[in-house]
Amino acid sequence: MRIKINISIQCLDIIDDNHMKTKSYQISTAKNGIGQEKGSFCTPLGKHIIRAKIGSGQPINTVFKKRRPTGEIYTPELGIRYPGRDWILTRILWLSGCEPGFNRLGSVDTMRRYIYIHGSPDTINIGKPGSIGCVRMLNADLLELYDLVDVGTEVSINQY
Repeated sequence: MRIKINISIQCLDIIDDNHMKTKSYQISTAKNGIGQEKGSFCTPLGKHIIRAKIGSGQPINTVFKKRRPTGEIYTPELGIRYPGRDWILTRILWLSGCEPGFNRLGSVDTMRRYIYIHGSPDTINIGKPGSIGCVRMLNADLLELYDLVDVGTEVSINQY
């Protein structure tokens, strides 16, 4: 099984071992578009793997900061209290690039850029770019995806 992310249509597909799409989710990638460089706040392209799965057993809407639960559970009221905060919720699938010089090592290292597939407030505008580099998903969709994939699962991120 592998994950294929299509930025142009804001979609994440699960592809089985027979190359068939078995599941599809709407996502939200970077509002700054695509790009590899650290500090660009863009979503990186290319072949990646899931480096780590973070958040097993945490309640839905658990707030994470630096990959650790903060003790908060996201609510609309919390969102109002901290406008502009980049919410990382529920679970984290931390990506690592597989292509040295393109999305791995140096200033283009996806893992060191802390690029994740993660949950977001269910009020975000899913299906349209809006993140600061990561791939955002609705929490219920992320919970389902999290249970389907393993560390080491291939993730390809493409513009088309």
